[in-house]
Amino acid sequence: MSTEQPQTNRYLWAVGATAASIPVGEIVAERYQVVAPRIWLDLHPEELPQAPDRISGIFLPYLRLYPHRLHVPEVYGVCSGADSQSTTPIILLENVPIDNNGELYPAITSQWSKASPVRQIYWLWQILELWQPFAELGVAATLVDPEQVRVEGWRVRLRALIRNGTTDSDPAPVPTSISRDQKDSSTGTSGGTTTLPHSRTQASLQQLGKCWESWCRTASVVVADQLRDIAQQMQTPNPSFEAIAVQLNQLLLAQSSQQPLRLEVAGLTDTGPLHDHNEDSCYPLRSDLTPEPDPLIPHLSLVCDGIGGHEGGEVASHIAMQSVKIQVRALLAELLEDPELMSPDLVAQQLSAIVRVVNNLIASKNDQQERESRRRMGTTLTLALQLPQTVIQADSEGNSHELYIASVGDSRAYWITPDYCQQLTVDDDVATREVRMGRSFYRHALQRPDSGALTQAVGTKDAESLYPHVRRLILEEDGLLLLCSDGVSDNNLLESVYADFAKDVFNGKLSLEAAVRFLVDQANQRNGYDNASVVLTYCGVSPQYPVVLNLDGLQLENNAQTIELETQLPATEEPVGEEDEEMSEPIDVEVASSSQDWFKIILGVFGILVIILSAGAAVFIAQWLLNPQAFKQMRDRFSPPQPIEQPEPIPDSPPTSEE
Repeated sequence: MSTEQPQTNRYLWAVGATAASIPVGEIVAERYQVVAPRIWLDLHPEELPQAPDRISGIFLPYLRLYPHRLHVPEVYGVCSGADSQSTTPIILLENVPIDNNGELYPAITSQWSKASPVRQIYWLWQILELWQPFAELGVAATLVDPEQVRVEGWRVRLRALIRNGTTDSDPAPVPTSISRDQKDSSTGTSGGTTTLPHSRTQASLQQLGKCWESWCRTASVVVADQLRDIAQQMQTPNPSFEAIAVQLNQLLLAQSSQQPLRLEVAGLTDTGPLHDHNEDSCYPLRSDLTPEPDPLIPHLSLVCDGIGGHEGGEVASHIAMQSVKIQVRALLAELLEDPELMSPDLVAQQLSAIVRVVNNLIASKNDQQERESRRRMGTTLTLALQLPQTVIQADSEGNSHELYIASVGDSRAYWITPDYCQQLTVDDDVATREVRMGRSFYRHALQRPDSGALTQAVGTKDAESLYPHVRRLILEEDGLLLLCSDGVSDNNLLESVYADFAKDVFNGKLSLEAAVRFLVDQANQRNGYDNASVVLTYCGVSPQYPVVLNLDGLQLENNAQTIELETQLPATEEPVGEEDEEMSEPIDVEVASSSQDWFKIILGVFGILVIILSAGAAVFIAQWLLNPQAFKQMRDRFSPPQPIEQPEPIPDSPPTSEE
């Protein structure tokens, strides 16, 4: 496996009236190279990008939607002076759907007809999940613009945000907050007159349904009718968002449950080279993988990173791990008793309640020990639960393939394939808080000395002030779910090694146990200042076919040859000379090799027949020894005894001629 730090290119998406007119190849502001229309390459990513003096309303939707960064791009910075005739700065977006070659990922419309039925529904589900937060911020028009909606495997990604409106000339500003509760007077922001790009179509649930109905024409025949019914329901005068979500979720689970699901898990935690104790706890470890079946394995994985030093951190993380295990056992037992499927909202509430119970246990321990302020122990917590709900249909039943992730703090979850490494969680730290409150761009927030300080953890405060993040995903492709503490995720470690590491696991060269050992070793070498914990779960959904003995394939690999007809076949009228005799030698070798292969085939067939006959004989002998009477009856059934013909009596003396 390669462990070298790869060269990373930071491709950006340029938003602004003048961005599209800048020719390809031009260097802008002595820093950015235009590699394609609106796609810029930062030639100096080590330098802090430019930021405006005041964060106006044009930026706020991106900042407020930071928790949805799995789908939504982020503001990288601005570029002033790109065009001498324009005073409006160009907005530069990062975390955009651009691959490592500087090319946009395909639009959803170009990949729609090629996708599997479950992936088609899953794409729509992700769009529907984004609808309400986008509508509150006035950027729902983004989701009805197929050019903005891009796909990377299972994931929906957006190129940029488009403001709702009917014409491009509408000057209405973007709202500066989601709701009155989230309004922060200290941000010093206002809508101003700067606007996001407008959509020519007024965004509404009816418009989204119309868009989906056009896609249904090329949807898989397995789900086309059901999707069309949902799209038409969305176009009714007063569509119910909740009813639409229920129908789409039922269809999603019905399709996902028809796939197989194989889970394998391995975990490891290590003190690290610079510590004498380990404040991390994770589950499961090798010691948890006992021969006796455990309903939690392999469905539950958990990583906790303790806070509070030797006398507190490791205690808090251990309490959290044990409490989560007890409560998840109860949740799984409840699932077995009730065949009714739990809705995603209800599962999210259950997981949030589990985290709050853990919080109260640790907080109570703090109170008993009279711990105050920074002496209060706590822990980060990231758990992943593959909820084994059974979807029962008329002709089949199967696992719902739902994966729920709940997190508090900065321990992370990733989804990894040989093609990409996707961070599924958002850190609860100061840098993230500054972005979500609309105070700063993320790159600039990282410059704060306290940028990595946690804003919430399990156990440090009362449960009323704790807000766990819960996300649901559907397992519809083969991948690796990785949970880790920040000792592993710091300095983009996983992004730098995932490609070779994942490839080795998927092609069978690396076991899960060896993979987690490799990651912990890498963390100790690169981030050795902290404990390191990893739990890795292989999730397989591809069908596994039985291996069939192919006798025709026994000959090939070392004997395959390419015959060039023009050079090796002589003309029939020419005599065969010495050169031609030399050319004929490979053919003799091929015939000999072929004869050897046929001998191997015949020998193999003969061996198989001998095995079959031997097995049959063994069965008959065992039957005869164990039950002679039944053996006799079976023998008589297949080979009934024939009556013996009595010979005619022989006269005492031969007849005379007279007689």
